[in-house]
Amino acid sequence: MSVDLVTNSYGNPVLSNGGQEVVNAFMRIYGIDIRRAGILSTAFLDVKQIG
Repeated sequence: MSVDLVTNSYGNPVLSNGGQEVVNAFMRIYGIDIRRAGILSTAFLDVKQIG
């Protein structure tokens, strides 16, 4: 599974603002609450910066 996320933040979106942008993206695309599933962590998610 993957999501594309556009953000103005230079930091890791999993760690920024409690990962809310990432949670919202997974909920919007897959209908999965990754925070509730316990996988909102850099141990489970890889971030790739493009650009």
